[in-house]
Amino acid sequence: MQRNFIWLGFAALLTLLPLPGLSDGGDAERGLQVLRIAGGCTCHTNYPGEGDSAPLLAGGRALSSPFGVYYSSNITPDPETGIGNWSDADFIRAMRDGVSPEGRNYFPVFPYTAFTFMSDRDLLDLRAYLTTLEPIRRANLPPDAPFPFSWRPAITPWKWLNFETGPWQENSNRDATWNRGHYLVQAVAHCGECHTPRTLTGGLDLQNSMAGSASGPEGELAPNITSDDQTGIGRWSIPDITWFLEIGLKPDGDDTQGLMAEVIQHGYASAEPDDLRAIATYLKTVPPIHNALVVESK
Repeated sequence: MQRNFIWLGFAALLTLLPLPGLSDGGDAERGLQVLRIAGGCTCHTNYPGEGDSAPLLAGGRALSSPFGVYYSSNITPDPETGIGNWSDADFIRAMRDGVSPEGRNYFPVFPYTAFTFMSDRDLLDLRAYLTTLEPIRRANLPPDAPFPFSWRPAITPWKWLNFETGPWQENSNRDATWNRGHYLVQAVAHCGECHTPRTLTGGLDLQNSMAGSASGPEGELAPNITSDDQTGIGRWSIPDITWFLEIGLKPDGDDTQGLMAEVIQHGYASAEPDDLRAIATYLKTVPPIHNALVVESK
């Protein structure tokens, strides 16, 4: 534990230094594919029917949690209220370390705990795509949360307890498709951020990884996606999972709703088919965890 504290303190100092070897030149077209396999970054958009309907990725969406309500940020290239004045190094530091260009902690409703494992190439390409968006002037909102959950310095000890930085590690005992799926699920698509239950401190309960949560993002149930036959997706085939990610239909013909429907519509439906198959391939190998979650009828 002491070693972890020393390392995290050293890592915090590194966030104040420029990142070497980074320059403009990301591929915006490929960055769009990164955005899609990340689920379209739907948390950064208020879609019609959700009250204040905002333009694409301009932020302001209310994200409920047990600790309060946090509002997503503007990630359009507006220079004052978005990320238009960020450098590539600023962007990578935010995604990898959860730290703003000014050195302030981001609240972990922003899933940098997963994005920390993303590759330089994916991050730079995503950044390049975001610079092509229409700049929208839309100020970010402070959280509606009590102290200390609204106090950014309090996130530092939270990181000591719950945040492990990357990079992602390839498994040499698995093939390229499995490794691609593992990388996407753990990093870019950040599936565990919704489908893994949380501890009392709000960190991921990694002993129950992907076992589902009755109180997922925005208070919605996030189902068990381990390979358990009874409570997970163990009976789904790789084509079943791929088809679901592409069009939102389950093997029994039922359709998905809520946040997952948004992720599919605005992200996975237009993602590369090989990436969807890779995700399905990896999910079939996630150890089964029996976790029956109560699904309320709509």
